[in-house]
Amino acid sequence: MYQTNYNWTLDSIMEIYNKPLLDLVFQAASVHREHHDPNKIQVSTLLSVKTGGCSEDCAYCPQAARYFTDIETNDLLSVDQVRVAAERAKKLGSSRLCMGAAWRSVKDNADFDHVLDLVKTVYDLDMEVCCTLGMVSEQQAQKLADAGLYAYNHNLDSSEEFYKEIISTRGYEDRLKTLENVRKANMTICSGGIIGMGESVEDRCQMLLTLAQLNPQPESVPINALVAVEGTPLEEQESVEIWEMIRMVATTRIVMPKTTVRLSAGRTNMTKEGQVFCFMAGASSIFAGDKLLTTPNPDIFEDLALFEKIGITVQQPYEKHAKPNQDQNRTYDESDQVKWSRPDHVIEANEKYKALAKEKRAELNHSKPS
Repeated sequence: MYQTNYNWTLDSIMEIYNKPLLDLVFQAASVHREHHDPNKIQVSTLLSVKTGGCSEDCAYCPQAARYFTDIETNDLLSVDQVRVAAERAKKLGSSRLCMGAAWRSVKDNADFDHVLDLVKTVYDLDMEVCCTLGMVSEQQAQKLADAGLYAYNHNLDSSEEFYKEIISTRGYEDRLKTLENVRKANMTICSGGIIGMGESVEDRCQMLLTLAQLNPQPESVPINALVAVEGTPLEEQESVEIWEMIRMVATTRIVMPKTTVRLSAGRTNMTKEGQVFCFMAGASSIFAGDKLLTTPNPDIFEDLALFEKIGITVQQPYEKHAKPNQDQNRTYDESDQVKWSRPDHVIEANEKYKALAKEKRAELNHSKPS
């Protein structure tokens, strides 16, 4: 029996990652079958409840307000809009709805109160509820848990070293502090990263090492392939090959055997055969929906048809962990405050694209009829 190991080293993880591919997949598939049903897939629907206008400078993200992309911004969706989306997602096989808002961090205001209402709405539909809202304090995490939140997503993106090459508006330690706050509220953690941003294999394995050393390890780890978006500093990055995704999925499965490995962004660039190879290597979850926040995603009916062809069934809500209990009577210390870091380094590529965006907006304003 393969036991959870919190004593991984970077060298040991890199040794796994660099194994001959078929040996790697065989080992990962063996570990997967010890801890998971290989013929079940957990389907999550990712819904952007507030799009665009983010103050961060993440080099990969079209929702950053400082870049010029074709993303249409919108304010928070209403309770009715989210209920309709959740009901449709559940009908099509999703056991979880993950709601994303393009915020740097959660603010204690009416918008956050509205998100708590959205969480309660989806909770009442007997779906697992997940949110990704940026950084959260210990008290904010507890409020989300008391509303019925099942999981909180907060990706590390990459290694701490490479993180500084793609983001300058927040610190890596803030990511880890948020995960700590989520865990204190007894919620499950969803945290992974993106490959294909120009990072090294060492960076990928260092990210896995950081996640694997969390105790307990995250309940879910999404593996995203960068979707390069025009207008962002990473717009010219080439797509990663499927073999890199398979290696990353397989290594994640071996290093974190009980974790659900999520095949996330970038599936539109993968063949069906490539996706099945990832399932064999240990991926047991996908994100469904027309878009993953803002990036294209395969049609859910295509996914369901593929599952039927290969004999996979969809997982029901709360199969892995029990439904959380709501607490409507807890009192909170409203003086709870947290100061998130503001790194002082500058990323030249991000500044370049910020300046280009200003020029394009100025040109548009100039061309508008007076």
